[in-house]
Amino acid sequence: MPHLITGGARSGKTRHAEELARQHGGPVCYLATAEVRDPEFARRVDRHRAQRPKHWGLAESGRGLAAAVAAHDRAGGMLVVDCLGMWLMRFFGASGFDETEFVVERDALLAALGRLKGGALLVTNEVGWGVVAADAETRRFVDELGRLNQLVAARCDRVTLVACGLPLPLKGGQA
Repeated sequence: MPHLITGGARSGKTRHAEELARQHGGPVCYLATAEVRDPEFARRVDRHRAQRPKHWGLAESGRGLAAAVAAHDRAGGMLVVDCLGMWLMRFFGASGFDETEFVVERDALLAALGRLKGGALLVTNEVGWGVVAADAETRRFVDELGRLNQLVAARCDRVTLVACGLPLPLKGGQA
């Protein structure tokens, strides 16, 4: 059963997902979606790695998140997908937004969520709560992530908003 965990930057959403995964009795696999593009971000990734239990599995998804979910999903297991916003960023590049491939991969991910044998904690960002971005590419990213979050939330049994480190249940009971 998938559980979407959303919130703003530094809200505690990843920490909450990791706490839930630590409570899980079976194996855990962390699916990393980010592409490391600069030294500061590499340090962030290293901090995240250091705080996770060493016995958790780790896989990097690239654009093929649905394939990674299918490959690492196990009955009795738990996937931690961190995060959907970083995954979406992989479809933005120098030539703009690769909408065709994104729609194919997005739909494959949504289908994979319906076939899970184990559990999944999907971390995402809420980015549309501020001012409207000044440039078209950023507005497109915000729009696409908002739509993606809605589609994923519709397929999840539970949805939790994390604000100020506090998990707030939006769907499915306890956070």
